[in-house]
Amino acid sequence: MEPLDKLTIDTPEQTALEFPLAGIGSRFVAMAADTAIQALIGIALLIVGAILGGALSRFGSVAPQWLIAALIILFFLLYSAYFAVFEAIWNGQTPGKRYAQLRVMKDDGRPITAYDSVARNLLRIVDQFPVFYGVGIISVFLSKQNKRLGDFVAGTVVVHEKTVEAARPFLDTQVDAAAPAYDLSLVSPDELRLIEAFFQRRDSLDPALRGSMAAQISNRIAGKLGVQVYGWPRNEKFLEAVHAQYRAGGRLRAN
Repeated sequence: MEPLDKLTIDTPEQTALEFPLAGIGSRFVAMAADTAIQALIGIALLIVGAILGGALSRFGSVAPQWLIAALIILFFLLYSAYFAVFEAIWNGQTPGKRYAQLRVMKDDGRPITAYDSVARNLLRIVDQFPVFYGVGIISVFLSKQNKRLGDFVAGTVVVHEKTVEAARPFLDTQVDAAAPAYDLSLVSPDELRLIEAFFQRRDSLDPALRGSMAAQISNRIAGKLGVQVYGWPRNEKFLEAVHAQYRAGGRLRAN
């Protein structure tokens, strides 16, 4: 089964969002970086444990036993909770994924939740069988969306989030301080969620696709508000002004 190069999501507003899928190579780079970090933390724990063990031995044989028990718990958490915790608090990224410029997200384009992070990582021990992520590699090869078993359970995918230097001007758009107040009662909740989804993912989009999407969304919103927006960067500035006005009115959840 040949994998897809990208994930395409059709929004209710008939706008296509495209995300390049991460393959085995880029995911291996992220895994290698995370494993190295885990190993360094483990070595640091052993060193600290050895130092404390020598000091605690003066207080009898019970204290070192408690230290060993604490180290066992810490190593278990380091192995089992590292990926789930980082992905939950870093919006789908671990240090290794951030280094490799990858991100985990729901396969419908939404950010993952803490529940999704825990669910996808509970299957990590199965993906590791029989050795060196053998089951996970086979699953990625057979899946159209490059999913390992944990991704199937949580309904997630891993995508590239590379910053393209050619798109640097797109990153510099700012909210116009003199932007007028809009009648945002004319903007539907679905359109608001579309703006929010675009802002969350625009840095990972191809420059041409990013410009096209900004134009489509801004034209739709501007038409409802009875204003005209001409070209980039005004279309993104317009969307940012609408976004900021919603936030100021308490109608948007915090990212």
